[in-house]
Amino acid sequence: MTTRIEARFAELARQGRKALVTFITAGDPDLETSKKIMAALPAAGADVIEIGMPFSDPMADGPAIQLAGRRALQGGQTMRKTLAMVRAFRRGDKTTPVVLMGYYNPIQSYGNDAFIADALKAGVDGLIVVDLPPEADDELCVPALKAGLNFIRLATPTTDGKRLPRVLKNTSGFVYYVSITGITGAAAPDPARVAASVARIKAATQLPVAVGFGVRTAKQARIIASAADGVVVGSALVAAIAGTLNRKGQATRKTAPAVARLVAELAKGVRAAAVKAS
Repeated sequence: MTTRIEARFAELARQGRKALVTFITAGDPDLETSKKIMAALPAAGADVIEIGMPFSDPMADGPAIQLAGRRALQGGQTMRKTLAMVRAFRRGDKTTPVVLMGYYNPIQSYGNDAFIADALKAGVDGLIVVDLPPEADDELCVPALKAGLNFIRLATPTTDGKRLPRVLKNTSGFVYYVSITGITGAAAPDPARVAASVARIKAATQLPVAVGFGVRTAKQARIIASAADGVVVGSALVAAIAGTLNRKGQATRKTAPAVARLVAELAKGVRAAAVKAS
């Protein structure tokens, strides 16, 4: 059975264009605003949506996403509310792929089998669990794949030729290439190094490769998209949310529109790369 993620990347390939993958944190700055932002992403130009599962110790995330997770948790966000947010999105959008991204602890606390079942019922298409290595695939990855969820693995600049096959073994949907060493949003990626790394990964798999960490502008998105199958943007969108909050950290009427505008700009960059490459 073809998943929404697989279908979306296949359709984009037929159209000769690349994917814009957007990340927001569930419940940031509050659940209702988060729902509005998510609902507006596809029309703004998002091809795939990643939803961050808030966690109190996000070791791979930079300040912007850490603060987003803190705002969400302080607002009472839970895994059940995150899944309910996806269910609400699915009532109006049956086709845009949704990936839950985050850390293993909240999933394990929920219960692996229950989480997989409830995620599928909610309309989730894939998982990215950044702190669960391939050596633990039998714990969550393999059961998720058998149930019909894509399990998207991260490859990094330090993933050498010996490690890469292990990383790719049970990866499905797409490969997420982390373009920098370090935390999210910490630095801008080097286009030449990214292109070389993407080529190396694509030589080892037929899966699409999306590049993330450090992409903030339409220009950067265009450059990175010229070498990859997709571009992932997260910290910039989370920062756009933070930049519209009032002094109490609450959403304003500018919050959701600010994110939609930035996504539209990024989408233009990604699509410009596709036109140039065709």
